Amino acid sequence: MTDRRRTTSLSRTFLATAMGACLVAGCGLVPGGSGGSGGTITVMTFAPIGTQATNMPGMPGMAKAYERWVNAKGGINGHKLRVLTCNEKNTPTGAADCARQAIAEKAVAVVGSYSQHGRAFMAPLEAEGIPFIGGYGVSSEEFESTLSYPVNGGQPVLLAGAGHQLAKTCTQVALVRPDTLAGDAMPVLLNAGLRANKVPDSADIRAAEDGADYTAEAREALTDTTGPAAKDRGCVTAVLGERTETFLDAFRRTDEKRKKPQIASVLGSVSQALVDRTGGRESPFEGAYLTSWYPVSGDPLWGPMRKVISERAFGDDTVDPDDSGTQTTWIAYTVLSEIVGRLKADEDVTARKIAKALNQTAGVQTGGLTPELSWRDQDVRAVAGFPRISNGRVTFQVVQQGRLVAQPGEEPQDMTPTLEAAPRAA
Repeated sequence: MTDRRRTTSLSRTFLATAMGACLVAGCGLVPGGSGGSGGTITVMTFAPIGTQATNMPGMPGMAKAYERWVNAKGGINGHKLRVLTCNEKNTPTGAADCARQAIAEKAVAVVGSYSQHGRAFMAPLEAEGIPFIGGYGVSSEEFESTLSYPVNGGQPVLLAGAGHQLAKTCTQVALVRPDTLAGDAMPVLLNAGLRANKVPDSADIRAAEDGADYTAEAREALTDTTGPAAKDRGCVTAVLGERTETFLDAFRRTDEKRKKPQIASVLGSVSQALVDRTGGRESPFEGAYLTSWYPVSGDPLWGPMRKVISERAFGDDTVDPDDSGTQTTWIAYTVLSEIVGRLKADEDVTARKIAKALNQTAGVQTGGLTPELSWRDQDVRAVAGFPRISNGRVTFQVVQQGRLVAQPGEEPQDMTPTLEAAPRAA
């Protein structure tokens, strides 16, 4: 549950000014290593950049801004933070290469990263005991591996939440999703939310992840949501990452008679930046529903992150405070600082010590942006395929006057019970 009183500065986890001055001066630092007082903690953040599918450049950008900010304040519990970044390239090979680089550079954690290729990066990290903290939540391995510590419920809770959100408006739903392994789980998850509200399963429309023309898929979605069964209450939800905009363009051209089914999506496929870029109040996304993990981007709880971006991103326009990737990376580094801050200031910081602390710590706080997080054995959830979900909360949003705002009358909701009742999705 959100507690605005938790929005205190992270600085209380840092050492006193004298130690901070020593760190800034560089005394006792060992680049690339880990160590005790005055040592350097090396971590990695990876994400796809410059690919033909989903790109998340704001995640490594946020990580580097955090690195500059926290080191200027004396480091984390007396340790200088060294952040490595890696382009995951949206390929299994790229994901594995990033994991191997983290190992070679002796990273003690991978933090705030994005990849749908969980098998490729988790196996190398597991072999070396390196924890994966705060992934974006797009691969099933992030919710299965005992060395993964998710800060949100990933695609599972977003899709289940979308089912709840749409069920209050729709009698027929069409889901347009990527024809990928990760996309194959989406219908099961969306349908779990629909079934919980006694709405029929969605039509499953597969689309190329990097398609340039979605006219055929748009026609199919329109047919599925404007027939007699829809009773003028059809909904189309598109979950295609950066290609969601491309699909909607095709959908608008196809809907010549303006039957106008309700448009919907989830965090990561629609963002404030996308709404701004496509016309703001005149955007085709005006009125669209959105399911998110976090408070709306205008919430004061994001104030500390916005301040760091303003002061330490140095004009890097990929670091967008409204972007879900940027927000996830901020929360993941908040968790890292919280955990390292609980270790003894003069002890060696290693991957295994961080993992042990994560496994034993209850009530990790993120400034109210998520519920308190915990990944102990007793916190494992009875969710088929996703037992590591620590945060099942979703928020319901809508585009009004060109801004993503909280949907009136809708409170945040925990999707864990819905997912526990769903069949295995992956």
